[in-house]
Amino acid sequence: MHVSAGAVLLALALAGVAPARAEEPATPQQCWTPQALAGTQAEITPVRAQHRLDLEPLKQTPLPAATPIPPELRGSIRAVELPPGEKLIALTFDLCETDTEVAGYDGRIVDLLREQGVKATFFAGGKWMETHPERAEQLLADPLFEVGSHGLRHYDLSQVNEATLQDEVKLTEAAFARTRAAYAAKQCAIDAAAAGKAPVPERVRVLRFPYGRCDPKSLATVADAGLLAIQWDVVTGDPDPRESAKAIANTILTKAHPGAIVVAHANGRGWHTAEALALAIPKLKAEGYAFVTVSELVAAGKPVIAATCYETKPGDAKRYAHSAGKRPSHDLLPIFDGLY
Repeated sequence: MHVSAGAVLLALALAGVAPARAEEPATPQQCWTPQALAGTQAEITPVRAQHRLDLEPLKQTPLPAATPIPPELRGSIRAVELPPGEKLIALTFDLCETDTEVAGYDGRIVDLLREQGVKATFFAGGKWMETHPERAEQLLADPLFEVGSHGLRHYDLSQVNEATLQDEVKLTEAAFARTRAAYAAKQCAIDAAAAGKAPVPERVRVLRFPYGRCDPKSLATVADAGLLAIQWDVVTGDPDPRESAKAIANTILTKAHPGAIVVAHANGRGWHTAEALALAIPKLKAEGYAFVTVSELVAAGKPVIAATCYETKPGDAKRYAHSAGKRPSHDLLPIFDGLY
């Protein structure tokens, strides 16, 4: 399904999703030293451990009002058709975390994006934000980045009951609100607000379904919560350790097109992602591409919207089926556990 540009702009305005602000934003460098922002090797690798999240603080967190997504933008957004001559592309990175681990933070990716001045969207799990509070604040504070929802505990939202579905959506928003409040309480953020710097968005605006799986009920719940459902149309395959940096970069470069949404990982599951981006980003720039957040990409053209979720073709995401509280049982568990 394709949506007219006029309908998109009107629908985005009604949903509270706006293009980039004109006013000068605050920067994370105003709150953290270069050493504190830089990623470390020790953070990258996920730690296997049963680590269940305390939901009570999240349930007690007040949430801002949400405007449901209008009919024109309901569904799974896979890419965006842009006006002739526009060469925009959105890099997106999943920050998945389940109950069986504390996931990583691949600061090599974030450091590279900052160094190259590249915008990107990070789809963070609510649990990931709670276990990585300072890193989550740094991402929120950076005007290069957009932070979206990736569900609370990386459950397959097409397989959960209504109560769990509501928790996975709303409590991830609560984790975002807690992260935003912690950042806003810092003196540097208070000073930036007093100086008229653009604030961090009040609420999360986009969501990526864990495992790339959805159904009509979960799509409707997400849209009713005021969240655009974002999928992808360029799959890096970076959770597979057999995919080299050169192969991942080649995938990005050969499949890139104006309006593309690229999916990768920054939670320690992207084995060669940072090295691949170091190869691909300069070449994409040389080809005339500009990097934008997903929300900016959606606002720039006509979203390509599917009625369901899938990896590369309808029906193929079923192999990542994952019920709440259970781990996948397929043969590629070491590779795909935590995928998407």
